[in-house]
Amino acid sequence: MRTVNIHEAKTHLSRLVEQAADGESFIIAKAGKPMVKVVPLEVREQPAVRRIGFLDGEFTVPDDFDTMFADEILAMFEGED
Repeated sequence: MRTVNIHEAKTHLSRLVEQAADGESFIIAKAGKPMVKVVPLEVREQPAVRRIGFLDGEFTVPDDFDTMFADEILAMFEGED
């Protein structure tokens, strides 16, 4: 958790309050001694973390996936029927 001194907190109060409202709590210190902790009043719902590989094994990709319909696509580009 980030710690800011009182002078910095006074100088950047608006920005710090916005960050706290977005869930980034911080501590305000005086002469290096922690004095208060700033936290959001309401915790906003965080978007779900997308898991890589969660569909592993659920479907298969054909071996010719990268060449499927190559002849048809080439014919379309060349203007052939």
